[in-house]
Amino acid sequence: MNKVHNYSAGPCILPEEVFQEAANSVLNFNNKNLSLIEMSHRSVDFVEVMDEARELVKEILNVPENYEVLFLQGGASLGFLMTAYNMMRKNKNGGYIVTGAWAKKAAKEAAFMGKSSIIASSEDKNFNYIPKNYEISNNLDYLHFTSNNTIFGTQFKELPKTDLPLVCDMSSDIFSKKIDVAKYDLIYAGAQKNMGPAGTTLYIVKKDVLGASSVPIPTMLDLKTHSAKDSMFNTPPVFAVYTSMLTLRWLKKNGGIKHIEALNNEKAALIYNEIDRNSLFQGTANIVDRSNMNSTFALNNENLKSEFDSALVSANISGLKGHRSVGGYRASMYNALPVESVKVLVELMKEFENKFA
Repeated sequence: MNKVHNYSAGPCILPEEVFQEAANSVLNFNNKNLSLIEMSHRSVDFVEVMDEARELVKEILNVPENYEVLFLQGGASLGFLMTAYNMMRKNKNGGYIVTGAWAKKAAKEAAFMGKSSIIASSEDKNFNYIPKNYEISNNLDYLHFTSNNTIFGTQFKELPKTDLPLVCDMSSDIFSKKIDVAKYDLIYAGAQKNMGPAGTTLYIVKKDVLGASSVPIPTMLDLKTHSAKDSMFNTPPVFAVYTSMLTLRWLKKNGGIKHIEALNNEKAALIYNEIDRNSLFQGTANIVDRSNMNSTFALNNENLKSEFDSALVSANISGLKGHRSVGGYRASMYNALPVESVKVLVELMKEFENKFA
């Protein structure tokens, strides 16, 4: 079988060795002659999985002792609501930097239990840049931002400057680069980009956040509930957590954050250098705000679209179609995408220019 170069935005590429071990676990987990997905989540075997997954997060990201690590359900979309519930304080007012579709949805959820204040937005230019030089009011309980924007291909290169508690949706770039967890009060991230299959969501929350909300929280949406039960207040998504644990093992074994960040920088440089050099293509995101995870670009001549699409198929390049909100193409270059796959795409773009320019 010819190798497929998978640029899917999510669910996305994961390491081949992770797929193999995860597949084996469905048939026979820990040589118990039972499938992982039919064993009790209270069994010693799975409790060890949950514990290791949480400890790997702490180790790889150097999470301080005063933080809790949780693996829950509902995706980042439920996280929009959960974070607002858990972060509301005396002002009942959450601040939001809106840099894309997901950030906009997060801001909407805060209004269900308080007020949602838009501090800055890049919607005026279809989210192709990260806002700068905005003022942040003091009558806010927290400031929320989305670190990377999968649809529009932008990424925060530095943290917002604020003394407010900081909340971040890191669904599409967590584990891709070094972060200082201590600068955040709450981080949440859907697994299906750099960590595992869809089905679980990682929360990294400062312990003094737990139980401090000024609004009543439904039991399942209260992070204190899940902290007290070690992420197993209800039946956890066992396969997603296990596969995430395997991916974190792979990341640790292959040099951790320092190594993967260097590879991600290399991949991003390869594709952006070619986009800027090639006369047939143009990037769609503001250059200084370009994402290392999701590179968005378009053909300068839409009449060549069918030709380029056919060339992608012939080269076994999958998942490059841009989101309908932007059009064009989107190369999602998550941790498990090898540099070689980016080189295949870059070479194809060069050949395409030689043929049609």
